Amino acid sequence: MRRFARVLVAVTSLLTVCPTPGTAGATGGSALTDAAYVQRMVLGMPLSEFSARARARIGSGGSAGDTWFDWSTDLCSAPLVGSTGRTFNFIEPCRRHDFGYRNTRLLEHRYGGPGTYWNATSRLRIDRQLLTDTMNHCATRWFLERPSCYAWAFTFYNAVRVAGGP
Repeated sequence: MRRFARVLVAVTSLLTVCPTPGTAGATGGSALTDAAYVQRMVLGMPLSEFSARARARIGSGGSAGDTWFDWSTDLCSAPLVGSTGRTFNFIEPCRRHDFGYRNTRLLEHRYGGPGTYWNATSRLRIDRQLLTDTMNHCATRWFLERPSCYAWAFTFYNAVRVAGGP
C-alpha cells in the first residue's frame, strides 16, 4: 500500500510539472488574444492569406509551426461528395471553416464555460463565412460552371447548418 501511495504521489507530481502534448511549445497567450486571432483568421482576412498562413501554421505570435491552435481539417466532413468536383473546389473554404469550428471549440475548452465562445451566433458567423468563401470561388469559375458551383455552395452551407452543432 505504501508503495502504491509513493507511485501515485510521484506520478501526480510529474503530471503537474510536465506540459501536456496540447500545450507543449504553445504560442497562445490570453483568452482575449487567442479569440481575436481566431476571429481574424476566420472572418478578417482574405481566403488566400488564410490559406498561406494555414499551410505554414503561422500562430498568433507570427511564428511558423504553431501547435497551440488546431490546424487539422476534414474538409467540411464531406465524405460522399468530397470538397472538389468538376465545377467546384472548396478545399480552402472548408479548411478555413474547419479551423473556425475547431478553434472556437478549443477556446471554449481552454478559457470559457459552455456558450462563452462556441454558441449559435459564433457558429452562424463561421458558416456564413464558408458560404461567402465558396460563392467567391464560384464567381471565378467559367460562366457555364457557375450555376452548378453555386448550387454546391448552398448545399455545403445547408449541410453545415444542419450538422454543425448548436
